[in-house]
Formats: sequence, structure tokens, C-alpha cells
Amino acid sequence: MGIEVITLLIIASLFFLMAVGVPLGASTLLVSLSAALLKFGAPGLILVSSNVVHVFEKYTLVAVPFFVFMANILERGGVARELFTSMAILGGRMKGGVAVQTVFVSVILAAMSGIVGGEIVLLGLIALPQMFRLGYDRKLSIGTIAASGSLATLIPPSVVLIVYGSEAGVSVKDLFSAGFLPGFLLAGLYVAYILIRTRLNPALAPAYDAPEAALPFNQRLRYMTGLILPFILIGGVLGSIYTGVATVTEAAALGATGAVILAVMRRELTWAGFRDGLWATTVTTGSIVWLIVGAVSLVGIYNLLGGTSFLRNMLTGMDVAPIVVILIMMGIIMLLGTFMDWIAIVFITVPVFAPVVVELGYDPVWFGILFAMNIQIYMLSPPFGPACFYLKSVAPKDVTLQEIFLAVLPFIGLQLIGLTLVIIFPQIALWLPGLGQ
Repeated sequence: MGIEVITLLIIASLFFLMAVGVPLGASTLLVSLSAALLKFGAPGLILVSSNVVHVFEKYTLVAVPFFVFMANILERGGVARELFTSMAILGGRMKGGVAVQTVFVSVILAAMSGIVGGEIVLLGLIALPQMFRLGYDRKLSIGTIAASGSLATLIPPSVVLIVYGSEAGVSVKDLFSAGFLPGFLLAGLYVAYILIRTRLNPALAPAYDAPEAALPFNQRLRYMTGLILPFILIGGVLGSIYTGVATVTEAAALGATGAVILAVMRRELTWAGFRDGLWATTVTTGSIVWLIVGAVSLVGIYNLLGGTSFLRNMLTGMDVAPIVVILIMMGIIMLLGTFMDWIAIVFITVPVFAPVVVELGYDPVWFGILFAMNIQIYMLSPPFGPACFYLKSVAPKDVTLQEIFLAVLPFIGLQLIGLTLVIIFPQIALWLPGLGQ
């Protein structure tokens, strides 16, 4: 049986298993075990387990549960809530100010946590009711929270970049440096969109009505105290990485410890909240682990069958310009994002795509940023759109999933504009990493 037929059978099997409700991690693991048994017999099970063990020997992946724990503790310790309140007051009575401040808060939260789910849930609980109460346009409010909350896929310490770097053999430190400007670019596009829309139609976003927001700017500055603790944490985590004091994993442990200290200092973190944070971290990390196990085992067996080489040769053998191959890869990632979790996408595509990117003469750090920007688009895109489901879980009951998907469409367009700019101008991603060389 040729590798072409095997590839089609694997894809068809995955589609069938997911269609009947089998979780993605279990689907990929079941397909890989079946392929291993059919091709190699009982020894195939040893091949599957050896592939999985090899991945879990990667020290960088230990950073993932630390950053997840950090985000959970910040949420339960009230640090993020105080951050939003301070930013909203500092914004004053500006039209669309709460939406703009939501984007700014999202950037800071992304730099404190590196994960999307907790950030969107937090903003959905804090910012969405506030914007609805003020009479903000529903679609503008919903789209702003879902899109800006997804910035954590790109802005360091992004878990997506950590996993990509581990699998592609690329410096996570360089990826973190490269993620800043594209992340700020997308945030800037969101802010520009909000300001232009509210300028054309002021009724879309009334002014913030808190009494503190009406104070003169010099009096509002005292509310900057809510920004001090988050910036200390961000500076400690990212500063330790870029100064070479700590590895990414060590910095993640530092951040987790710092989040507990900050939450205790604010006297809002209860034992129940700490326990819930540990449990939420365990559940999230466990889900990630199962997805990694399934994806890695499938890729390992497919590689032994000659599939990875087949796909790599097919991509490099195309009689098209190299940039077209990159665009095809982007399209494949977007397609996979309509039915597959990002963890699985990383472990299934990166082993194939990363060597091709290098062979074509492109920087794998640049491609890593394009990959993360694609994952950000996947976070909003129907029918999977994890960010939309996160927001739905905490939004008022009258907010439907269909309304959320419609609300994020303009922001998906802005994400595509940002992705296009980074493709055309690679230095947007590569300038900061280049300064450290």
C-alpha cells in the first residue's frame, strides 16, 4: 500500500472518529496505535511509546503548567480585576475608552499569563457587563473581548510559542522577542478599528460613567497603583529570560511563585481559591498532555511509514515560488484549525513544515510568528473558535454563539491584515531578535 493511500486512510479515520464524538487526543492515539499494530505488529506499541517519551524529555515544555498556574492564580487573586479598573479610570471619558482599555488590559494580561482561555473568561466576566451597561454596541463589545483576549497566543510568554519552539528546535527566547511587535501590531489594529468606528458613530460606545473617570488626569494618575503589581510580575518573568538570568522554564516557575506572592499580598487569595487554581491547572495541563500524546504518537508512526518525507518532498518539489509554499502551509494550518486543537496542529504540522521552511531559505523564527498568528485566527474562526466558546461560557444568557461568531468577523479581517503585513515585511518579527545577535 502506497504512502498516498495510507495518508488518505489516516485522514479519513480521524474525521470519522471525531465525527462520532471521540475526543481529538483519543482519536489520534487510536489511529496511531492501529497503524503501528497493522504495520509492525506488537513491537509497534514500543515505537509509539518511545516517541511519546522522547517528547516529554523536552525541558522547555515544563514551562506550560507553570504559566497556566500563574494565570489561574492572578485571576483568583484579584490582580487582573484591579488592573482593568485602573486602566478604565485612567482612560477617562473618551468615546470607546472602555473598549480601548480592554485591548490594553489584554496585552498586559497576555504578558502575565501566556494562555487564552483564562484571559477571555476574565474579560467576559469583568469588561463585557460593563460595556453592555454603558450601552456599547453588542457586536463591538463581544468582538473586542474575543479578539484582544486571543493576543496571548502571540505576546510572550505565549504557550503556543513555547510548544512551537520545543517542537521546531527554535530558541524560545528568540520567538518571544519576535512576538512582541506583531502582537502590538494586532493590538494597534484593534484600537484603530474601535476608534474609527466610534468616531464615525459615537452612539456605538458611550463614555465611561464612573465618577473617578471625570477627574482631571493628574488626579486619575493615583489609580496607576493597580498597574504596579502586574508590571513587577511581567518585568520579573520576561526580564529574567532576556537578561539570561533564567531559562524559560525557570522564569515560568518564578512567575508562578510571584503570582502567589502578589495574590497573597492583596489578601484576596483564599485557600479555596488556591485549591481551585491548582485543580484548574491540573485539568488544563492534563488536556494538553493527552493532545500531545496523541499527536506525537501519530506523527511518529506516520514518519516511520515514510509520510513525513512524502509531505516534505511534495512541498519542496512544487514548481512555484517559495513564498507560495509558505502561503500553502498557512492555508493548511487554517484548514486544520476548523476542526483540530492547536496543540495537535503544532505536533502534526511543525515536524513537516519547519525543515521545509529552512530548506526554502526562510527564518524558522519568522515562520513561528506566522504560525502563532494563524493560531490566533483559529481561536476566533467558526465552527471551532475556542475563544468564542470561552466567551459564551461566561456571557449573559441572551448572547448567542451565532452572535459571537458574527461579532468576531471584522477582527478576523484585522488579523488577516496583520498576518499579511508580517509576511510582506518579515522585519516586523525579526527586528527585535536581531538586536540580541
